[in-house]
Amino acid sequence: MKLTIHGAAQQVTGSMHLLEVGQYKILIDCGLDYERDRSIQENEDFPFNPEDIDVVILTHAHIDHSGNLPTLVRMGFNGQILCTPPTADLTELLLLDSVNIFINKANKGRKRGRNKFNSGAQQPLYLQKHVMDTMDRMVTINFNRPFKITGDIELTFIPVGHLLGAAAVVLKINDNGEEKSIAFTGDIGRYNYPVLNDPQPLPQVDYLVSESTYGGRNHSKDKTVEQELIEVIDKACVKEQGRIIIPAFSIGRTQSLVFTLNKIFSKGLLPPVKVFVDSPMASMATSIFRKYHDMVSQEAQDFYKMQGDEFEFDNLTYVETLKDSRQISNYFEPCIIISSAGMLEGGRIQDHLFYNIQNYYCTILFIGYCAKGTLGYRLLRGDSIVHIKDRDLAVYATIKQTDVLSAHGDHDDLVNTVKQQDKTKLKQVYLVHGEISSMQLLADALVQEGYGVTISEKGISYIL
Repeated sequence: MKLTIHGAAQQVTGSMHLLEVGQYKILIDCGLDYERDRSIQENEDFPFNPEDIDVVILTHAHIDHSGNLPTLVRMGFNGQILCTPPTADLTELLLLDSVNIFINKANKGRKRGRNKFNSGAQQPLYLQKHVMDTMDRMVTINFNRPFKITGDIELTFIPVGHLLGAAAVVLKINDNGEEKSIAFTGDIGRYNYPVLNDPQPLPQVDYLVSESTYGGRNHSKDKTVEQELIEVIDKACVKEQGRIIIPAFSIGRTQSLVFTLNKIFSKGLLPPVKVFVDSPMASMATSIFRKYHDMVSQEAQDFYKMQGDEFEFDNLTYVETLKDSRQISNYFEPCIIISSAGMLEGGRIQDHLFYNIQNYYCTILFIGYCAKGTLGYRLLRGDSIVHIKDRDLAVYATIKQTDVLSAHGDHDDLVNTVKQQDKTKLKQVYLVHGEISSMQLLADALVQEGYGVTISEKGISYIL
């Protein structure tokens, strides 16, 4: 049995891991590598022949795990893609949105005088047809239900929070008569996170491939999500009569944020403030959360029984059309604008930034991770001038960041996930999905606990 880490090795994006059991090839995740975005076509450079992959297992819908699946299909992959039912529905939304982003970038390139014969032009990596072809290959499997991939390989999805439908992958394998087991954590969620259930403990395995995003870092624990948001809203919208722009991923983060705001305003903890959710995809994703309402947290289900829809409240408006989105700039009362994309790469959020980045009475509140090279990353590192919509603009708005709504488990959560495993039975931990500094800090902590740890390197194979 051989494991090769082909993505998210010493970086966060582009998750892609190849597990070979004899001649049978299993690809766990096939994510878009944001750090290759200087030339999106680099994501076509698979280090294997897509036709040789027998099956893909998808941990969850986020683009850094699912976003290169249509490329894989376009280039010859002809097998099944296994995932949970919510993951299939959410992945379709995200992949179709990626097509729109690719097309918009290609159109901007043409407007600058580029064409398809110019090496500087970025053509769409895939189109809607390829997304539909990808969705045709989806086979959904519920949590905690063993599924025989072959006579020698059994798959079980274990819920890990992080996102609706997100799962760890547990494989039991008969490798030439020897029983082996391996788990891929995907992205591990947080405990007591709005809307989502807590991660479920993983069964004992021989090998564990673990994410390490927050290795060496713990989330702030001195304030709850509600307390943090109340403090920011009170200052920016109540006392200063200004506005807050929150870049938020349409799927997952926005639903948790809306539910928390619903609780704040329904309890009367703040005066009413107008809230705009400016993302058609967020509206569609919220419908999927409603569809799988039996899979949201008990807190959210109880709120629904007592007070109604957790994703609706007075003063909340879901903005659908682009015309209505542009009208928000003419709304001069205090307000909260929640818009995608979370890293500011495309989406309606760029319009809101364009009109507000030089507004002293605007606060831009980041509630998630921003990958290197993104506009969000540049704002967070303190750039005084940023390039938005073909213009260089000075940054006068207040830039804030909070981790209370991060959907990733922190250092202690990651360590505790590994510590659920008996160190005398777990043969090795392979760290992925983290910057090298985070991986090293997590590795050091796990070694202290007595576990064998490997910091995975891209393209390196490990015999299991």
